[in-house]
Order: sequence, then structure tokens, then C-alpha cells
Amino acid sequence: METKLLEYMESQGIDAFYVTKQANIRYTSRYMGGDAFVVISPKQSYVLTDPRCTEQAAKECPDFQVVDWRPLGSPEACLGKLTEENGWKTVAYEADVTTYKQWKLLQDHVHAELVGTQGVMEEFRSIKTPEEIHNLKVAAELASRAYELLLSDVRIGMTEKELEAKLSYYMVTLGGDTKPNFNLAISGARTSLLHGIPSNKALEYGDLVLLDFGIEYRGYTSDMTRVFVVGKATEEQKRLHRLVVKMLEAAENTIRDGVMAKDVCKAVEDVIRDTEYWEHYFSSIGHGVGLFVHEKPFLRPTSEDIIRENNVLAVEPAVFIPGWGGIHLEDDLLVTKDGCQVFSYATLDLLEVEGRA
Repeated sequence: METKLLEYMESQGIDAFYVTKQANIRYTSRYMGGDAFVVISPKQSYVLTDPRCTEQAAKECPDFQVVDWRPLGSPEACLGKLTEENGWKTVAYEADVTTYKQWKLLQDHVHAELVGTQGVMEEFRSIKTPEEIHNLKVAAELASRAYELLLSDVRIGMTEKELEAKLSYYMVTLGGDTKPNFNLAISGARTSLLHGIPSNKALEYGDLVLLDFGIEYRGYTSDMTRVFVVGKATEEQKRLHRLVVKMLEAAENTIRDGVMAKDVCKAVEDVIRDTEYWEHYFSSIGHGVGLFVHEKPFLRPTSEDIIRENNVLAVEPAVFIPGWGGIHLEDDLLVTKDGCQVFSYATLDLLEVEGRA
């Protein structure tokens, strides 16, 4: 990654790049902790942190010089000192995540031309290396296995919060990082909530249950969604589920290197457009995954992103009907030259889970 960034910096006449976005800090330095900033330059790169994290940073970033910014009062003041010492004339920063306070400190302390950038490293991050692909595949496999284990724990009367806690427990104990994603476990009519927060609602017989979840593995995240029914599924639940499966299959059959993201959306729209569910269709159907759960490319009807080989995507068509519920299915997959390889192996079937109290 650093080679690509250094080549970009040389082409743009940038002497140093100040990195503040957490995922980009991890991407450029491999530092897994928090409370740190990274400065990339051709001759020497730096991790700016405080005394609580210097030991971890030194171990995880052996090619970086670790600097304690505390004596100088702020990371920006530390960057200013490094700018003066190295004679940097142009310093880039991540404008899309820089607060006004941080920008003001940069203005006050960094006596060089400041260049605001957006999406530079996100573009690099969208094409995964073999190591990244391995980590993402493992993360998806951990989530799939956790889902399979969870099904035997489902009981009428358990709450959505209990369900989510058990799911997170399985993903961590199977080998995931100890910071699970924000996992959704919602049931009944609440499944129409796109980002519904798990509540104290108890599972009831006949409930549709929607799980939107993932875990990080070595910092790389999975993101998948499955649904099941407690007891017996109704005919409408089965009918809508079959439709969403067809939508997901249409997307996965369209995805390959060089395809426009909006063309994948069109393939999905063609499946649902003339049905009774069209008005409840959510047209944003996916995104890249990596060190962050929502990355480029984005699968939206208005997207100009082009899908590329070695993108890893979360593809997630869904129908949400207020007052009734929703069916949402999501797979993680690797884009190949001629198609895709699905990582989320857990069944897409609408399982009928007995769930006896």
C-alpha cells in the first residue's frame, strides 16, 4: 500500500501525508490500536501517539518512528515540528474527516502548503491484496459458522438483545477480533427497520427474525444478513423470501470485473419492478467491505463506480414493509475476472426454527 501512496504523493508534489481516519491508519501502518495518527513521507514515516500506546505502536509498526505528541500539546503541533525538521513544503491531510478544530490547529502549527484530499486511500483500499482477501474470507466464514451455532439457541421468549449477545459471543470465541460489529437482531414487524436496534422484545411464535451482522478478523470485517422464522413460516413470508433470493442471485450473476455498479442494481430491479413489492424495495443493494464495513465501490442506481477484480463486496437486496416486516439477505463475495466467489456460506433458506420455550 505504501508504495502506491508514495507514487501518488510524488505525482501530486506532496512531501508528507497526514493520516487521521482509523481505517487508513491501520492500512498504512498496520497499527491496530487507537489514539494515534500517521505521517507518511518518502524518507521516514511516523506514528504519532501518546505514552499509553507507544509500546504497542513500536511493536506493530517497526518501520515507523514512534513519536509521543503529548509534550507538544497536540498531534498537529507535533506534525508542525516534523514539517520544520524535514523541510516539507506540501503536507496533505484527509479533509473528509478533519474537524474544524483540527483544521485550525493545522493552520496554526504546520507552516507549509496544506492540501485537503478525499478518498485517496479509499480508492487504493478497494482492490484487495491476497492477504486482505484471506482475512475477509475468514471473517465471513466466522460469521456463517456463528449463525449456524446460534440457531440451536433460539427460544420463544428470549429477547432480541439476548439473541444479538449470543451471536457476538460465538463470533468472538470462534476466533474473531474482540470488537464485534454493531450487530442487528430484530424480530416480527420490527424487521422492517433498516437499522433497527436490538430491543427487549421477546421472540414470539411466527416471528420473522432478521440478523444483520459481522465480525472483524485481523481488522477486516464481514457483513452478512440472514432471516429465519420462529415456528412455521406464512405463505407471504415464503413468497417474499423467494423473491429476495432471486434478487440476490441476479446481482451475483451480473457481478464480474469491469461491470458498472449501477448495472448490477438494474439487474436486481428487473426482478422486482413489476411485483407488488416494488414500492417497498430499497434500491441501495451493497458496498465494498474491508477495514471498514462500508467502502467503495457502492452498489446504488446513481453510482458511477466500476466493479473491479479483487473487490470484496457485501451484496444485500432487501424489501422492507412498514407494519409487516422485511426480508433482507446479504452475502460477502470476491469479484473475479469472470464472476464472483461467495464467502458467506450459511444457507439462504428461510429456516423454520422450532424455538420451544
